[in-house]
Amino acid sequence: MNSTLDLVLQAGWIARIVLVVLTVLSVVSWGIIISKHRQFKILRQENEKFIDLFWAGKNMDEIFSKAETLTDSNVANVFLSGYKEFRKLAITDRSDQGLPEVENINRALSRTSQVEISVMERNTGWLATTASAAPFIGLFGTVWGIMDSFRNIGATGSANLAVVAPGISESLIATAFGLIAAIPAVVAYNHFLSLIKKVAIDMDGFCQDFVNIIQRSYITGRKK
Repeated sequence: MNSTLDLVLQAGWIARIVLVVLTVLSVVSWGIIISKHRQFKILRQENEKFIDLFWAGKNMDEIFSKAETLTDSNVANVFLSGYKEFRKLAITDRSDQGLPEVENINRALSRTSQVEISVMERNTGWLATTASAAPFIGLFGTVWGIMDSFRNIGATGSANLAVVAPGISESLIATAFGLIAAIPAVVAYNHFLSLIKKVAIDMDGFCQDFVNIIQRSYITGRKK
C-alpha cells in the first residue's frame, strides 16, 4: 500500500492531473450509485403500496386522495395526472365524444410517464460518461508516463530495469485508476437502466389498465 502511495506522490504533474480527474469521476459516480439505489428502493416500495391501494379501492376519488400522499411513486403520479384530466373532461360532460376524451387522458398519462422516466434517468448520464471515458483517461496517463520513461532512458543512456521500472509502474497506476472508476460505473449504469425499463413497462401497463377502466366504468356508462 505504501509503495503504491509513493508512486502516486512521485508521479509527474500530468499523471497527477489524470489521477485527480479519475478520483473525482469515481467519487461522484459512487455518490450517484448510492443515491440511485436509495431512490429505486423507495420507488419500488411506494409503487407496490399504490398498486395494492388501486386494485383494492372501490372509489376513484378515495384512491386519488390517498395517492396524493405517495409522492415518491411514479405510478401514483401517472394515475393522478390521468384522473385529473378525466375530472376536467367529466365536468365538460361531452358524452357524445368518447374517443377524444380517451385520447386526452392517454396524452396526460403519456406526458407524465415521460416526465417520470426522465426523473429516473437523472444523473445516469454521468455513470455512462465515467464508464466510457475513465479507461481512456487512464490510458492517456499511461501513455504519457511511458513517454516520460523513454525520455529518461534517452537522457541517462541506460535502459536497465532500475531505470525503466519506476516510470512504467507510475504510468500503469493511471490505467488501474481508470478501471477502478469505470467498472462500478458501467455495472451500476446497466443495472439502473434495467430497473428504469422495468418501471417504464409497469407504468405503461398501468396506463392501459386505467384507460380501460375509465372506458368501461365511466365513459361507456355515460353514453347509455
